[in-house]
Amino acid sequence: MKFIRIAGAVGIIQIMGVVAHAQTVTPGPGSAMPRSMQSDQMGPGDWKAITEARVAVVKAALQLTTDQAKLWPAVEDAIRARAAAREKRLETLAARMNSSSEPSAVELMKMRGDTLVQKGESLKKLADAWQPLAATLTPDQKRRLLFLTVHVLREVRDAMDSRFANDEDEDED
Repeated sequence: MKFIRIAGAVGIIQIMGVVAHAQTVTPGPGSAMPRSMQSDQMGPGDWKAITEARVAVVKAALQLTTDQAKLWPAVEDAIRARAAAREKRLETLAARMNSSSEPSAVELMKMRGDTLVQKGESLKKLADAWQPLAATLTPDQKRRLLFLTVHVLREVRDAMDSRFANDEDEDED
């Protein structure tokens, strides 16, 4: 039984890595990623599928009790709301990039500030949704959640490092 849990956790972690990478990497020209998988070509259905996979992975890793499952819908809603806000920010960014007008430095700073405020607010809402459930988690559940969180954060960091390195390579050309 323990082997099955470990194997399941490893599978979950691998899926989360792919999901994190897909959400943070915007491949440039010449990318090895198929065009259909490039984030600039992903549609709302693709992002929804990624969000649903994230929700399912976290829920499966936690193995919630019946009482804990009653607290889960608030967490799911907060995860989905955060994903929807991210999609909206990406759509707004794409529209700005396709615009013929160049924003000023001040406009760019204001837009970045607005984005950071929105991200902060959605993260606080997510934390508020998690708080009641987190208070009921067993030590094993807390360990699995921490493990998933740390792994995903590493994957996101690595994807961002890779993206910045690719951007620097393109700037040198």
